[in-house]
Amino acid sequence: MPTITLTTDAFEDTVSSSGITLVDFWAEWCGPCKMFAPIYEAASEKNPDIIFGKVDTEAERALASAAGITSIPTLMAFRDGILVFSQPGALPAPALDQIITAVKSLDMVEVQKKVTEQEADAAASQRASE
Repeated sequence: MPTITLTTDAFEDTVSSSGITLVDFWAEWCGPCKMFAPIYEAASEKNPDIIFGKVDTEAERALASAAGITSIPTLMAFRDGILVFSQPGALPAPALDQIITAVKSLDMVEVQKKVTEQEADAAASQRASE
């Protein structure tokens, strides 16, 4: 499956869908981004079961800011709407393949349990500070 361009309008719906979504935050002027682009495209062709999105940080500055992007390229992986990986820097193909394999093999019941616990802890901390 070819990569798709993600904009502010489509980002939330795309990453919150079920399954795996990878997002590459990049810019035209970024040398490492240009080196990573063909690796990312090749991975998208090898993994048709995954959504591969790209966010142009120059065109989507607000989205990049909201996502906390401070360095590009940055790769994020979402599974079933949960951010499970985020790392700046261009990756070689074997490293990207390892990330994809790891995200596919996650026990999402356990991940969801940890997210729920973290949210409960944050809410309790918030109440305690009020």
